[in-house]
Amino acid sequence: MSQIKKEIVDFNVQAYVNDNFKAVSKADVLGKWSIFFFYPADFTFVCPTELEDLAEKYDEFKAAGCEIYSVSCDTHFVHKAWHDTSDKIKKIRYPMLADPNHVLARGFEVLIEEKGLAERGTFIVNPEGQIVAYEVVDGNIGRNADELLRRLQALQFVASHDGEVCPAKWKQGAETLKPSIDLVGKL
Repeated sequence: MSQIKKEIVDFNVQAYVNDNFKAVSKADVLGKWSIFFFYPADFTFVCPTELEDLAEKYDEFKAAGCEIYSVSCDTHFVHKAWHDTSDKIKKIRYPMLADPNHVLARGFEVLIEEKGLAERGTFIVNPEGQIVAYEVVDGNIGRNADELLRRLQALQFVASHDGEVCPAKWKQGAETLKPSIDLVGKL
């Protein structure tokens, strides 16, 4: 069943961000674009490569008015320990959400119940708190921050340009399409 337009679950979790612990709730997410980036566990193998990729693009996501929230079922204490010991994770400036009670993993339907871990799920959430894009990939496959940023920018564009759509490989500033009877059979 599709999660498109599904409202995100109400939550209040601890986060590790910028050498501090802080609470993050649904109220903090509403009113801006957000990405929830679930990964299986801290101190693993593919996860730090993905989180570093996002960290290196973080300024571009912020410039697009979007906050990134990485999420695992580890605690905020484990996030801090990982941050303190890994050169890749030290680059992170976005909030690392702790979900040891599985509120977020269940709410976004990525919890692997028998393992107590999250699938590799990526969710783009609009300012109204609705999921507008998501992807879940096998645990052995890393994701790409460039494609995620492109997808975010396309979603933001169509949200603010009624009647226009973004074709495949669309990038910010490129031409869009305006569906009409005149386009039928001409693409």
